[in-house]
Amino acid sequence: MAVFPPSVTHSEGERLTEVVKDWASANGLVVRPPPVVVAAEADPQGILATPVPVTLFPSPFPKVCFDQGISVQRAYNELYAAISQDEGFLAQTVKEIGDSDDFITELWKVHLRVKTEGYVQHKSLGLFRSDYMVHQDRPDSQPSVKQVEFNTIASSFGGLSAQTCLLHKYLASTEYTLLESEIPHGKLDLPPNSSVAGLAGGIRQAFIEYGAPTTSYPKCVIFLVQGGERNIFDQKHLEFELQKSAEPRVPVFRLPYAEILQHTRIANGSGRQLLYNPPTYPARTFEVAVIYMRSGYGPSDYPDQSAWEARYHLERSAAIKCPSVLTQVAGTKKVQQILATPETPTSDSSILAKFLKQQDAKSTANLAATFTNIYPLDNSEAGLKARQIAQDPELCKKYVLKPQREGGGNNIYRSAIPDFLKTIPEAHYTSYILMELITPPPVTNTILRNGKLEHGGVICELGIYGTCLWDGKTGSVLYNEQAGYLLRTKGDKSEEGGVAAGFGCMDSCSLV
Repeated sequence: MAVFPPSVTHSEGERLTEVVKDWASANGLVVRPPPVVVAAEADPQGILATPVPVTLFPSPFPKVCFDQGISVQRAYNELYAAISQDEGFLAQTVKEIGDSDDFITELWKVHLRVKTEGYVQHKSLGLFRSDYMVHQDRPDSQPSVKQVEFNTIASSFGGLSAQTCLLHKYLASTEYTLLESEIPHGKLDLPPNSSVAGLAGGIRQAFIEYGAPTTSYPKCVIFLVQGGERNIFDQKHLEFELQKSAEPRVPVFRLPYAEILQHTRIANGSGRQLLYNPPTYPARTFEVAVIYMRSGYGPSDYPDQSAWEARYHLERSAAIKCPSVLTQVAGTKKVQQILATPETPTSDSSILAKFLKQQDAKSTANLAATFTNIYPLDNSEAGLKARQIAQDPELCKKYVLKPQREGGGNNIYRSAIPDFLKTIPEAHYTSYILMELITPPPVTNTILRNGKLEHGGVICELGIYGTCLWDGKTGSVLYNEQAGYLLRTKGDKSEEGGVAAGFGCMDSCSLV
């Protein structure tokens, strides 16, 4: 095998396009079509689906880096479970972010309100994803993964990532052997991907740990979703996996965030069980055991005060939340910055040792090795240095400015940073972090997007999933597993990588 991934001839491209489109449609590697493909008025009933953007070949990814990301995930699960239980640490984090970030401030208010009356549910579920890029500053240097961010809410694409791996395995056994630049069968090292089973397994475990219902109603799981969700099939793969097993039977319902108060209520009495009446089955009532949030991660999900009342309503209930408000706050970029800032006392191993009590020194050091340099923009020594970098037209070119937000499209890159900072009050700087850009090695691939092929340089981002269930009252971790992987790829001229946001595409790893 010569260069991989190979470029394809025109006729080979047409053949692979047809095969990929058909396989994706037949196997649920799809999304609802974006407006640029099908106008909303052309599909008023929302019955159409279109193949997700995907690479024709699995991208080469250093095995040493893949193994590095896999090996530290259970420690990362433990780390963020522990952080979410340290209210004092999180309170200080929110204080450092400052009142300029209304979203984080309102999240914290929800916690304080529930704390005043007392929590009735101390167990929390995390479906986490730690995102990395390969860092290799010189062609002859050893590559390693550096963390881009850690996601504690709505860690998406577990469903589609598993299907993408299956697609590439199918192509490797049927199509790649026929190419002019033939790839012999069995030549590629394609790691298995358990993301669907792993993530669904975490939800199932929380459903079991909730215990028997304490009302007269059966238990259920609610997927809390956004209205008009295009990425529905990614979520459906988890839902279908949950419902495969006969025992325990796990009823799953999808509830738009905007309809929480309309269709759920808190039971009378001190137990605060969350009761759900499905609008399609108004005579039925379920006791909600687990709330899996695929919404609620950004300001757009909270357009008015009633949306915040809905979040408070859920948080004070007995349902196990994925995530709780505290776990969501633990996933802010500010926490990542505190862990990774090189010049502050809190960045040494002591803060990790504080949270990683079950891990040995080597495991803690391996986790810390995934950090890249991240700085605050406050008045500390590190923060003042970061402000100088961010406002310097040359120095800023090696950095990205990040707000405390999830989802694609929020970051400010390189030369755009100084001008952006001029548009916001200096008092708001504390709600941002400055992160040193990671330098990935050059990779080429061909992306199939909306029926058209795009060939050229790409940048790959590896996400490692983890599931964790813990009891905040006892401090014990009840379940902790690594749960598969995701590879997202974008053109090397694109700053953002979000697939749902329209920037990237699905991919899988060919380990090298």
